[in-house]
Amino acid sequence: MAYQVDFKEVSTIGLESSPVAEKLAGLRANEARYFWNKYKHVFVTKSVSDEPDTLKWIETILLERDLTFPYKALEVSSFEVEGIKMAYVFYENGLSINVMYTLEDGGKRAVGFKLSDTMEIPVEFEGKFKFARQKSKLAGEIRGSYFVIKGSY
Repeated sequence: MAYQVDFKEVSTIGLESSPVAEKLAGLRANEARYFWNKYKHVFVTKSVSDEPDTLKWIETILLERDLTFPYKALEVSSFEVEGIKMAYVFYENGLSINVMYTLEDGGKRAVGFKLSDTMEIPVEFEGKFKFARQKSKLAGEIRGSYFVIKGSY
């Protein structure tokens, strides 16, 4: 089922099984607000079972850094805006991963990681990434990191 993410009234729809559902919903709403303000794009998520290819694509790219996650993926989102393919996965533990993949050769391509407010840094990241902090009215304190994609997908 598709969910149009509301960034004015934060909702845990689709994220109810997460022990940090409120924080994760704030993080998801923060992303929705960003895409609306920058591109006038409505951010829509779907359950992983409705769009398994998105999760598979993200997981394939993560293998560049030998990253695999044992966490349950709750929702994904995939869309194209201004020549950039964007894909998101929201995990039950509060982790969000996004892929920004410019379709034109030579464009920016990166994987971003965001941790919901109060979430501990997962062991998979220890010693591999440094996390910057960002304040958000919707999500509290977000910690994020990224890596540049080297391959073609």
